[in-house]
Amino acid sequence: MNIIVAADKNWGIGRKNELLVSIPADMKMFREETTGKVVVMGRKTLESFPNGLPLKNRTNIVITGNRDYQVKGAVVVHSIEEALREVEKYPAEDVYCIGGDSIYKQMLPYCDTAHVTKIDFAYEADAYFPNLNENPDWEITAESEEQTYFDLEYAFVKYERKDR
Repeated sequence: MNIIVAADKNWGIGRKNELLVSIPADMKMFREETTGKVVVMGRKTLESFPNGLPLKNRTNIVITGNRDYQVKGAVVVHSIEEALREVEKYPAEDVYCIGGDSIYKQMLPYCDTAHVTKIDFAYEADAYFPNLNENPDWEITAESEEQTYFDLEYAFVKYERKDR
C-alpha cells in the first residue's frame, strides 16, 4: 500500500483543514499517481475537497467514527481495521492513503511506499506527517531534482519501507 503527502521542512501538512500550499506540479503528480486507483482518507480530508465530493475516477474509501455518515460515490467505513479489510479487494500497489494526519499515522504501519513532496519552507501548521527521515524502517529510494514554484523549492521524494 502507498501513502502520498506534501510536507514542509517540519513535516507539516495542513492548517485548519486545508493544505499548507497548492503547488500545481504536486497536484498533477497526485492526479497521475491516484487516478484509476483507490484512495483512503478520513472524513475531514473528504470534506476539504471542492464541494466535499469524492475524487473523480478513483475508488474513494472514507474513514469516520460517525455511523450515520454517508456520502454518494464513496465507500464509508468506521475504523482502520474496516478500511484494511476493504482495501484487501484491490492490489496493494493500487491503494493510496491520502490523509489527514490521524489517518496517515494509523495507516503508515501498513504501507510500503511513501510518495512525499518535500517543500523547503516551514509553514504554520496544525497537522503533521511522521518524520520518515528519523524512522529507521524507511529509506529514500528516489528523489527528483529540486524544483521551484515562484520562490518555493520542493522535490518529489520516494521512501520505501526496508526489509519487507
